[in-house]
Amino acid sequence: MKKAKKIFETAKNEGRTFVLEHEAKDIMKEYDIPIPPYDTAATADDAVKKSKEIGFPVVLKILSKDILHKSDAGGVKVNLKNEEEVRKAFEEIMEGAKEYGKKKGMEVDLSRGVFISNFAEMGTEVIVGVTKDPQFGHALMFGLGGIFVEVLKDVTFRLIPLTKVDAEEMISEIKAAKILEGVRGQEPRDTQALVDIILKVSKMIEENPEINELDCNPTFVYAKGDGALVVDARILIGEAKADH
Repeated sequence: MKKAKKIFETAKNEGRTFVLEHEAKDIMKEYDIPIPPYDTAATADDAVKKSKEIGFPVVLKILSKDILHKSDAGGVKVNLKNEEEVRKAFEEIMEGAKEYGKKKGMEVDLSRGVFISNFAEMGTEVIVGVTKDPQFGHALMFGLGGIFVEVLKDVTFRLIPLTKVDAEEMISEIKAAKILEGVRGQEPRDTQALVDIILKVSKMIEENPEINELDCNPTFVYAKGDGALVVDARILIGEAKADH
C-alpha cells in the first residue's frame, strides 16, 4: 500500500524505528482495520476544536519523534469530557514532555502536538500482535488482554501469512476462549470481527515486511454483531538511518 510505504520511508529518513500514533492509525485505516475517530492538533485551541468534532470523551497523547513510550513522559490523558479538560490536558502534556526532555538531556520535538482519539467504550479486551523471528520470519499472536496476557500468558501464535481457518483456530484455542463465547449471562463476543482484524493484520505484514513488531493493544471486541475496535497501535520498523 502506497501510504504505508510513504510513512515508513518518512520515519526512516527522520531516524525513527517507530511510527507515530497518527501514522499507525493511518496505516490501520488503509487496511480497513476498525479504529475510533482520530485527529491531530498542534495547539490547545486546535485540540479543543478537534475534540468537539470527534466527540467527547476523548484521549490525548503526545506526538513526538523523540518519545516512543508516551506514558513515561506523562504524555497520555484519557476520558476527557469537555473543552476545559482538553485544554488543561494539552498544556500538561506539553509541559511534561519538556521536563522529560530535560531529564534525558535533550530537546524534545513538540512541533506535531498531540494525537486525539475518541475514548472507545470498553468491551472485552484482546491483543493482536506481531513479532519477527530471524529464522522463521513474522508470527502473529492473539490472546485476551489485561491480566490474561500479562500474568497468565494466555496467547497463541501462527506464522504469517494466515488463512481464515488459522484465525478461527487461534481464537478458539486460548484457555480463556469461553469468555468470548459468553459466560455468566454475557452475550457472545463478535469473534468474526476478530477473525477479520487478524487477517487484515496478516495482509499488512505480508505487504510491509519492514515491520519488526506490531501491537494492537488494547483491541476491544463487543457483542456479536457489534464488531471490534483497535484502540491503540504501536508499530516498530527496521533499522533507521540515524540514531537519536
